[in-house]
Amino acid sequence: MLDSFDRRILGLLQEDADLPLQEIADRIGLSASACSRRIMRLRQEGTIARRVAVLDRKRMNLPTTVFVVIRTTRHAADWLEEFRQALAAIPEIVEVHRLTGNFDYILKLVLPNVEHYDTIYKALVRRIELSDVSAYISMETLKDETALPTGYAAAP
Repeated sequence: MLDSFDRRILGLLQEDADLPLQEIADRIGLSASACSRRIMRLRQEGTIARRVAVLDRKRMNLPTTVFVVIRTTRHAADWLEEFRQALAAIPEIVEVHRLTGNFDYILKLVLPNVEHYDTIYKALVRRIELSDVSAYISMETLKDETALPTGYAAAP
């Protein structure tokens, strides 16, 4: 079961995965060896799924966010596999969710500019049959967090 030390470690690592082990240990009040064992256990259990670098989108020349909602009349397993492959082939599509309600899927795209959306749209519809595609341009990002709340964490 995850305890308060584990949750604090997870919180610190989500802020900066490059924090030195000794600094993490000092900030949560454990020895470096105890902290190291906990981090290793959290990795082995899969609580820490991976370590990544979060890039600055403006420096990467990808300041534009477009959300695309999709309706489809196709829901068969073979179509879904084709859809997954089409999504995987387009790196500007960074997030995809299957929805309840009026739409089947929502996609999050990161682009250098609004005009580039047409290129992505054409690449997607060339790969997969879709019945309705609508795009929504984000005017402002009010919140963009990568860290998950740690208070809900339970034992794996």
